[in-house]
Amino acid sequence: MLKPLKGLSFKLIIEGLSGNKIILFNPNDKKNKELLEKLKKIATQTGKEINKIGIKTMRPNEAGNAVEVFVKNAMIKEGFEPQTPFAKSGKRKASGYPDIEFNDQFNRTNYLECKTYNSKSENSSFRSFFVSPSEDFKVTKDAHHLILAFELYDVKNKNSENENIYKCKK
Repeated sequence: MLKPLKGLSFKLIIEGLSGNKIILFNPNDKKNKELLEKLKKIATQTGKEINKIGIKTMRPNEAGNAVEVFVKNAMIKEGFEPQTPFAKSGKRKASGYPDIEFNDQFNRTNYLECKTYNSKSENSSFRSFFVSPSEDFKVTKDAHHLILAFELYDVKNKNSENENIYKCKK
């Protein structure tokens, strides 16, 4: 049990850890189509906002943490109320999967994970997504599980040798 388990489906892992069901996202369902259109708007708005000011950080993986704030702001503009999920303990928990919990326009619970990547490392052996078991897991409801991923690139920061500025590819 000291090595990561491989070859298991995401659905099986989440349902096993949480006791809750992943509701499959049927893209042909009318409600899901409407939600997907809103999420596309949110992703576009997030990218535009990131590019206005950039994300200043020393390491690329730290840029991923900052994207969540941009996503939440874009979600609010689209009428959603994004929240840091409650864990089984009843306390809000920021670290770990998933990043955001929200009810869509049909009052269905959705979990959203925000990820960033760089196309230069797309074929590398670096992991871009993982779920860690926790006694205080953040999945507490049957829900859709969704992901927004943003391709970032770094721009040299003229004001700092130790800090980069990351922007979003369109």
